[in-house]
Amino acid sequence: MVDWQPIWLTLKLAAVTTAILLIIGTPIAWWLARSTAWWKEGVAAVVALPLVLPPTVLGFYLLLALGPYGPGGWLAALWGERSLAFTFGGLVIGSVLYSLPFVVQPIRNAFQAIGDRPLEVAATLRASPLDAFLTVALPLARPGFLTGAVLAFAHTVGEFGVVLMIGGNIPGTTKVLSVAIFDHVEALEWERAHVLAGGMLVFSFTVILIMMTLERRMGRARA
Repeated sequence: MVDWQPIWLTLKLAAVTTAILLIIGTPIAWWLARSTAWWKEGVAAVVALPLVLPPTVLGFYLLLALGPYGPGGWLAALWGERSLAFTFGGLVIGSVLYSLPFVVQPIRNAFQAIGDRPLEVAATLRASPLDAFLTVALPLARPGFLTGAVLAFAHTVGEFGVVLMIGGNIPGTTKVLSVAIFDHVEALEWERAHVLAGGMLVFSFTVILIMMTLERRMGRARA
């Protein structure tokens, strides 16, 4: 029998995280692609830090930040809670930080690939910088957005270390798919673990296939 609760919770977390990442990742990627500031690569390095930082290390510091004595505790006190740790909101914050480079980098690359010419042409037609961004840059960078969205969603679905550190294992609240698989393995429930792990395997293969298709189409469009 399949336990659907962790699956739906994981999909909900991935969808919310991806939407937030596209909103906050787009201006970051645009600035990194267009800025001439000497310190922008330092910012890029901070954004990319989760790529090399062990998930347990990131999870540990997030646990401190989201706990009752950190900023998360002060924020949660505004609506009468003690902490953001071990809550769905805490999972969203952790997932956004952990998956940020998977959205920013593809979108940044897409913005850089546009070059200056299309924006200069838009300026000659008296388009404001905002109009040029919305009507020229965003449509041309669409493959980068698709790649970033797919990567962010897939990466969030597969999270384990960070979500376990800051969310624990609370059914219906923080028990996501990866944690459920871990639970079944610990309990020697091999059949249930096989069902969930097999689904993850199919999902991962589908993501890779989508990525390869997008890259092929992007290559044809550039050609």
